[in-house]
Amino acid sequence: MDIRVLKYFLAVAREQSFSQVANMLYLSQPTLSRQLHELEQELGRQLFVRGNKGVTLTEDGMMLRKRAEEIIELVEKTEEELKHNSDHINGTVYIGAGETYAFKLIADTGKKIQNKYPDVKLSIFSGDGSDVLERLDKGLIDFGVIFQELDDTKYESVEIPLHDTWGVLTRRDSPLAQKSEIDFSELAEHPLIIPRQPNHTTLISKLIEEQTQKKKININVVSEYNLVYNASVLVKEGMGSAITLDKLINVSGNSEMCFIPLKPLTEAVCRFAWKRYSVFSKAADKFLEMFLEDMKNYK
Repeated sequence: MDIRVLKYFLAVAREQSFSQVANMLYLSQPTLSRQLHELEQELGRQLFVRGNKGVTLTEDGMMLRKRAEEIIELVEKTEEELKHNSDHINGTVYIGAGETYAFKLIADTGKKIQNKYPDVKLSIFSGDGSDVLERLDKGLIDFGVIFQELDDTKYESVEIPLHDTWGVLTRRDSPLAQKSEIDFSELAEHPLIIPRQPNHTTLISKLIEEQTQKKKININVVSEYNLVYNASVLVKEGMGSAITLDKLINVSGNSEMCFIPLKPLTEAVCRFAWKRYSVFSKAADKFLEMFLEDMKNYK
């Protein structure tokens, strides 16, 4: 597969129009159509459904779109690393992370490295643990901030010493808001908004399962989320209360919401991870060196 043709494919998938993309790329429409038809022949799959109102992707086309985005992202990352492969420290450090206050320590190191090496920048991908690990495995990011257990034969990691606390984000007019801490049994039948659980391996997934079985209660899950801001909007609108980490949503001052920790106190410990035997760019290597030194000195 030609990278250039994959870029054409993605442009058509995005714009849903051969003619519009042909104009954007300064190509004739027959030339663009022929190259994408040849791509379909090469793969032995129909990628587009062509209609009077434009084009849409087939199921195979949707799968290729995901893979093509990853391929092009990896090619561009590799090109940048090779372009900056010199004694001068520059380039991009790619980091994936879930939402956590512990990310403050990543930011602290990022600020230090940019002060010392102004041509180094950070590229941050936000997602849950599964998303971050997938990108780490594919080489799309250098480092990941992970809450779930890691296979130490595949990854190296260091614990981030700044821990989050699990609790409940709720409206101040909710009955739960009167409590200083919340036992899991008190959440029975209360409408809950919980973190998305794609593989049920995260700490909170295990906690929810353990507590519901131990206390023999049913919980009323009305929604799942993977971005806490979206969960906070649902809470604010009265849809329910969200199980989340502290310090991610500002509940001070005149906020309509408040955060109450779970009882017993449940901390979320995350790790800064990278693939074993990774070959880093000079920028990523220097970031790791500085971050590990910062973790040693953190108090």
